[in-house]
Amino acid sequence: MDNNTIVALKDIVVDFDGEAVLTGLSLDIHDKEFVTLLGPSGCGKTTTLRVIGGFLEPKSGSVFFNGKDITRLPPYKRQVNTVFQKYALFPHLNVYENVAFGLRLRKVEEKELKARVLEMLELVGLRGFERRDPTTLSGGQQQRVAIARALVNHPKVLLLDEPLGALDLKLRKEMQTELKRIQQSLDITFIYVTHDQEEALTMSDTVVVMNGGYIQQIGSPVDIYNEPQNAFVADFIGESNILSGVMERDFSVEFAGRQFTCVDKGFAPRALVDVVVRPEDIQVVPAIQGQLSGVVKSVIFKGVHYEILVEQAGTEWKIHSTQAQQPGEIIGMNIGPDEIHIMHKMEDQAR
Repeated sequence: MDNNTIVALKDIVVDFDGEAVLTGLSLDIHDKEFVTLLGPSGCGKTTTLRVIGGFLEPKSGSVFFNGKDITRLPPYKRQVNTVFQKYALFPHLNVYENVAFGLRLRKVEEKELKARVLEMLELVGLRGFERRDPTTLSGGQQQRVAIARALVNHPKVLLLDEPLGALDLKLRKEMQTELKRIQQSLDITFIYVTHDQEEALTMSDTVVVMNGGYIQQIGSPVDIYNEPQNAFVADFIGESNILSGVMERDFSVEFAGRQFTCVDKGFAPRALVDVVVRPEDIQVVPAIQGQLSGVVKSVIFKGVHYEILVEQAGTEWKIHSTQAQQPGEIIGMNIGPDEIHIMHKMEDQAR
């Protein structure tokens, strides 16, 4: 735990009815970062958030906040607030009173209360909405009220549990930008839970990829995407072609029936590896010019690119290209050394 760590989880174990959900999870979260817990349903990300917020006490392990053990501290005594997917606004209170609710519980003086409420409504773009009934607002506006209500108490950390899940695609993308802007303007820590890979890559300083109660990889969005540490991460973050290969020696790997130059080293000679090639990193060329050649099975227009499925020696490749191809056509495929990512094979990807 370094001096910049605001939240630290150490060896957290959680089980429900004897079934393990988190199995010795440890994680350091740095101050003023936008950190996203990313993974499929049931991976333990929301459970992790509940442990941080104090809504769930772990079976074993410790939670630290600025170096102090808060494992047994109730939620209302933690410098943490939570924004939920379903907003949880009070329908009998207007927008102003919803945001002011926590301050009134703390008996904040009226002048300060008003200033802080209006400051938060300004921050989330809802000045002028003070007297509105929350039920008359759009989903995005309601979510902004929920965020303002959570932030008005000046938490050190804001927990967000899939807060954009109920919004349509266009509004969700707008709110992604807004949340990042709010986090940067307040300079506080956001811990965000989502199963949406694009959302995580768009918003985060740090992404924590989880599966089966374990952390699979921690890194920047660029690192997570370009240098996945195992097949689960490679497959879950974006689309990938994942093939079995053999590391012949440093900078040389065999897969798909031939040898390729790569940029990886340090593997044992003839080590069995997984090879990841992103669909957008495959260059389509005439068949005679390709390192590999295959038959186009299908072509789907995706708006910014064509998704092309190619069969090559019993392997199906997915390619993203700006040029359409014809089903049945034989094409060549070239893959540069920098576009080949080598990973150790793992007996149990969950671990």
